[in-house]
Amino acid sequence: MQRMAAYFTEALADRILKAWPGLHKALNSTRISLVSEEILVQKLFFEMFPFLKVAFVLTNQAIIEAMEGEKVVHIVDLNAAEPAQWVALIQVLSTRPEGPPHLRITGVHQQKEVLDQMAYRLTEEAEKLDIPFQFNAVVSKLDNLDFEKLRVKTGEALAICSVLQLHSLLAFDDELLRKKSPVASKNLNGIHLPRVLQINQSTLGELLEKDLVNGHSQSPDSASSSPISSNPSAKMDNLLNALWGFTPKLMIITEQDSNHNGSTLMERLLEALHSYAALFDCLESTAPRTSLERLKLEKMLFGEEIKNIIACEGSERKERHEKLGKWIQRFDLAGFGNVPLSYYGMLQATRLLQGFGCDGYKVKEENGCVVICWQDRALFSVSAWRCKR
Repeated sequence: MQRMAAYFTEALADRILKAWPGLHKALNSTRISLVSEEILVQKLFFEMFPFLKVAFVLTNQAIIEAMEGEKVVHIVDLNAAEPAQWVALIQVLSTRPEGPPHLRITGVHQQKEVLDQMAYRLTEEAEKLDIPFQFNAVVSKLDNLDFEKLRVKTGEALAICSVLQLHSLLAFDDELLRKKSPVASKNLNGIHLPRVLQINQSTLGELLEKDLVNGHSQSPDSASSSPISSNPSAKMDNLLNALWGFTPKLMIITEQDSNHNGSTLMERLLEALHSYAALFDCLESTAPRTSLERLKLEKMLFGEEIKNIIACEGSERKERHEKLGKWIQRFDLAGFGNVPLSYYGMLQATRLLQGFGCDGYKVKEENGCVVICWQDRALFSVSAWRCKR
């Protein structure tokens, strides 16, 4: 709890500092985000938690069932960071009674070296098992992806996979709102401008207290009063429209199952406290407190996510995790129908968790989708979709 409190304190302090953009920039100017560190911390998350392993097992099983009998299979991975998932799929496809399909995987990632590593590892596995295979690398962020580069062809069976990516597309630029609303323009990051001018007469504690009171009113860029945020996200709409246009046989989505996209600061603060307490608890049960890996994961992944949820607004706030119910509504409106994940997939996921050597993890079926829980708190969801015609 002390470690988690430290990250929330840091996030709240960062929020206050944003009232002085120059000072905030100066204090953060020496921070260099190294690509190698980002890759390392993602690997640590994969190794130290079972969440992604469970998601990969459920995803692969859904793909195998959907692609039965298909001769040409194309998988588009919107966050191609971990080869282990597709290595396992290649191995299963090589044992198919009717023989393996011609497999093409398109990997999207903003780091070329990650894709190069993925291509090498998968090509090596495919050659070893004598599977016809092609890897198509697309170096791009998801929010400005050129869909032409995915090279989706007619006649191939398409599966689309997204792991912990879509929530970032919900980021909404409140600059657009400020132009529309004179009230919003008076508000800077949840702190009224007149208050910023009087800042030298207030203590930081008083300023934060006022910000938290203000945090009970809606921030200009999100509204959770409606089932789906009332501000349409153009980037999310574009992506879902484009993916629907490809008529995939299957689309599998893994997301963090938390409500971190609330309309008020206080709402987000409370939700984040509960979900990150559960994640810190998972680490406490499996990793010693002196573990350097654990410290890196807490600081570089969870600490940065907490800071983004609490200290940022508008297009800067990317960590907009939402509950499964909202994703179901969003995909339904975009023309996708739910594909229930199979009992066999659930069985494999349960076995994997049993072998993880920790009792707190569970999988639960929810509306044909699966939520992965710590104790009774759902932390991640996996759902499968296909086009409604």
